[in-house]
Amino acid sequence: MWLNINYMSGEQITNSVETQTLESELHSLKDSPRKQKVDINVLLNKVRLAKKKEKMESSIFFGLVAAIIVVAGVIVSI
Repeated sequence: MWLNINYMSGEQITNSVETQTLESELHSLKDSPRKQKVDINVLLNKVRLAKKKEKMESSIFFGLVAAIIVVAGVIVSI
């Protein structure tokens, strides 16, 4: 009798957890009042900041690559 226990696979457990999460989010959305309108300027500022950060990262990357090339050139010329 005790050997007849049903085991759930990992996929079934994941699906069960996802279903419970989605159901709780749905209930919270129904219960919560509507959010106010979204300001387009706030969204544009977030996009600008993301682009600025991306530009800074790419500048740093290209600077490091250029520095490596210069250092390698100096080492090879010695």
